[in-house]
Amino acid sequence: MNVSKMSVRQSGFTLIEIAIVLVIIGLLLGGVLKGQELINSAKVRSLNDKVSGISAAYYAFQDRYKAIPGDYSRAQDTINDSLFQGNGNGVIDYNNETGSVWEHLEKAGFITGNFDGGRYGAGQACPQGRCPDNGFGGTLSLNWTNLAQERQGAKNELKSGRFIPSEILAELDRKVDDDIAVTGNMQISINTAGWNQNANCLNSDNNEIYATTTQQANCAVVFRNF
Repeated sequence: MNVSKMSVRQSGFTLIEIAIVLVIIGLLLGGVLKGQELINSAKVRSLNDKVSGISAAYYAFQDRYKAIPGDYSRAQDTINDSLFQGNGNGVIDYNNETGSVWEHLEKAGFITGNFDGGRYGAGQACPQGRCPDNGFGGTLSLNWTNLAQERQGAKNELKSGRFIPSEILAELDRKVDDDIAVTGNMQISINTAGWNQNANCLNSDNNEIYATTTQQANCAVVFRNF
């Protein structure tokens, strides 16, 4: 009986095949990272556009009415369908003026939306539909506070609202301010009820810059150029 011997060939990847696989993996990872970078850049632009639009509307309103939105004492006489008006003291107070900011700006034609003009109290986040959405699940608000880290004194401050990733705020600060989280016109907010940011939004080794290596998703800043 003849027994034929069959050679068994073991299959495997050659060095060239492995190199090709590694190149493909590298390209895929690069594409993912680039895609995430583009997404973050779009989010930064969107938030910047919101803040810039509000700033332009705020000063255009002052130029037309010689008063501050929300605080305007003749709003019901001069702005069509305005429900509330302020006391004209130059301060956006914690009463109906807080919500009236957006109602005045909208009904005067400076911003779009459908804001109800209702109030919200000190230490409370502005409800959806009363203030503009910040694009991250929170709302922007504008009123008389002293919530920036430098504590330079109370003024009409624009608050970004919560739930903004620290890396987004870091990139925005680089674009529009001084790249330092605790100085300038854009500053991370102090840890205050209603506006508080995650305690880890600042870098653990340098508490003047935003946490970016350990990204945080619940941060908030204050804009003081109002």
